[in-house]
Formats: sequence, C-alpha cells, structure tokens
Amino acid sequence: MTLNRSILIGRLTRDPDLKYTPAGVAVCTYTLAVDRPFTNGGEKEADFIPVVVWRQLAETCANHLKKGRLTAVEGRIQVRNYTNNEGKKVFITEVIADNVRFLDKQEQQQEQSSTSTNHSNNRDPFAGDGQPINISEDDLPFSW
Repeated sequence: MTLNRSILIGRLTRDPDLKYTPAGVAVCTYTLAVDRPFTNGGEKEADFIPVVVWRQLAETCANHLKKGRLTAVEGRIQVRNYTNNEGKKVFITEVIADNVRFLDKQEQQQEQSSTSTNHSNNRDPFAGDGQPINISEDDLPFSW
C-alpha cells in the first residue's frame, strides 16, 4: 500500500494563472508560500510550493483567488522532469490539488491590505462584557 497526500495552508505569492489544454481542459497554477514551523536566527522562513489545479476547480480558483489570499490545498505531490535546451535534466516538484479551501473572505483580505496601518477595524470578537450571544436554534448545526 502507498500513500501520497499533502495538506498545505499558505498565502498565494501571485495571482493564479488559468490556461486551457488543446482539448479545452482548464488548468490553473499558482505558488503557495507556506511558513516553516521554526525560525532561522529569529527570521521566519517559508517554502514556496507550486500548485496545479485542474478542470472546474481550476476555473473556481482563478475566479476567486488573488495574491496574498490565505488558502488550504489538499492533494498529492508529483515530480516530473524534462531536458532543457542545455541538455540538463530539470526536475519539478508540485502539488496536484484535489481540494482547495478559501480560508479568508476575499473582502477581508482586500480590506486588510488596504487598511494595514489602520487598527481601528480590528474588533475583539470576545468583547461584550459577558453578555449572552443571540443565536437562534436554526443557526446551530446540531440540536440538544
């Protein structure tokens, strides 16, 4: 038995690139910056991982993802190679995405980038002096 699964959470380093194969199949590519869980002398480091998304999910990603957007990707790691013009073999490692989740709202991400110096929009979700939260039973995913 073999297993090839990868789950990544990071931010897009650039806007996605959507193309179509000669057969009309959509393919979207982008790079995900994933923070490493440690620092190097106090400096945070990140890995920049190429992601490939196919078909309808590719079009959805191209329509909703933008540079800086926080995204989760689930897929498999693929290594491919080719020989370049100089006769050297080039290896490419990428994640072929089966599932992509948009982790921040597009409006929030745009708002944060345009008001990064204005801290008045940062609201404490736990503020309210212990007042009860008004939630109807229809809003709960379970019942008591």
